Amino acid sequence: MRSLPGSAYWSRFGWWAWRRRPRGDRGTAAIELAIVTPVVIVLLLTVVALGRYSYGKVDIEQASAAAARAASLTSSPGQAAAAAQQAAHDSLDGSGVSCTNMAVSIDTGSFRPGGIVSVTLSCTADLSSLALAGVPGAVTVQRTSTAPLETYRQFGGTG
Repeated sequence: MRSLPGSAYWSRFGWWAWRRRPRGDRGTAAIELAIVTPVVIVLLLTVVALGRYSYGKVDIEQASAAAARAASLTSSPGQAAAAAQQAAHDSLDGSGVSCTNMAVSIDTGSFRPGGIVSVTLSCTADLSSLALAGVPGAVTVQRTSTAPLETYRQFGGTG
């Protein structure tokens, strides 16, 4: 009968080596887990913070584009400012982004047929719930969008 390769080695040294291992290694896995767990938690919170930041950037960019579009559909610079404010507010409320400080700046300097209207939206987002990961408590995101005004359209006065 043929024996398996290495079976003589196992029978001579394996059992003895297994029985003679040091007993002082008990509990090292628990210590390693206690050391690694906080690092993994901080990494996960950092990933969540970066995800929230990038999601907020996309939503603020969409809100500024909606505000510029709403401003371009009005017939006067005064109406454009009001429409842009409302559109930015509605867009951010609809997406679930909570801005502690939102500022909308409208540039209507070229508000004429064939011109453009530019909207800059600045939002301070609260990240204090992720303070354990070492992220700052708040971050300000600013985006600018432009929209063309129609070339063959009647625009009203300045008010």
